[in-house]
Amino acid sequence: MLVCFFFCMMLLSSDRCSTFAAADKMKMAGSAVLLISLLSAVAPLPSEALNVRGHLLKSKTFRSPPILLGPGSVSNKYHHDVDFPRGHLAVKSFDAEVVDENGVPVPLHETYLHHWVAEPYYALKNSQSPDTQNLPKGMLKRNDGVCKTTLGQYFGLGSETRHTATWVPDPYGIEIGNEDKAPEGYEEKWLLNIHAIDTRGVVDKPSCTECKCDFYNVTIDEYGRTISKNYTGGLFCCYDQTQCRVKEGFNGEVRKLFLQYTVTWLDWTDAVVPVKIYIFDVTDTAMLDGTPEHSCKVCKYYFPVATTATVSDF
Repeated sequence: MLVCFFFCMMLLSSDRCSTFAAADKMKMAGSAVLLISLLSAVAPLPSEALNVRGHLLKSKTFRSPPILLGPGSVSNKYHHDVDFPRGHLAVKSFDAEVVDENGVPVPLHETYLHHWVAEPYYALKNSQSPDTQNLPKGMLKRNDGVCKTTLGQYFGLGSETRHTATWVPDPYGIEIGNEDKAPEGYEEKWLLNIHAIDTRGVVDKPSCTECKCDFYNVTIDEYGRTISKNYTGGLFCCYDQTQCRVKEGFNGEVRKLFLQYTVTWLDWTDAVVPVKIYIFDVTDTAMLDGTPEHSCKVCKYYFPVATTATVSDF
């Protein structure tokens, strides 16, 4: 029996577009992460739910590959086959934080965490074998939400998710590592996508975190395509290795940072009730319009200009 436990987080911004900007400068649509309840229950604190019918919890802290950032610089990289608990498990919590080399959390006003994403995927086991040359090297394992084509991750959203509790109370757990569900010839692995912006010494922090194109001096996107003049800001203008404008004469060292994440889990047993993960985009009007196709956005910015407002979607 599959049960979806209510676990809701309403965000002030779209999934990958958090911002410090004031409301009169920018309004952004939100996403809600929901594990929808089919049962009525109150989630206990982690200290009150240490096991599922006697099976002890396990917990381990990992770090991403290094994130190298200088003043105004941007890193938006994908890291495949990252460290993660292996086996058929029930994940109880996943908590992440950006830290320096000493493990000290880095404040958002210095390194803005635009978004971070953790999700499983299926990797081809014998990619060098002649028999597998025509097979895809990997396939994403998406969540069960209606937005899974664009918002398919298991964990992670914008900067406001830092210090947000993710505990899944007993007897529930997020199932991972079930070999019976993997396509033949594939195994489950995990990837991270971390989008960080170093705002030390920049001319205007809100404009950097809002990814305004003028402040990045960007007219071409990361795929070499010309960006529309009507697109005033968004992910197209703050991709990996772009540079936001820094104050003249400001000098700052390149820092080595990490996404540090702690996973708590149990070995899977029949005592665990599996949950499904759903992510919704509140700007998606498919149900209201009566259309079968969902229009989920990663990001939606509104930039007021004089008496008109420009909109940047992604």
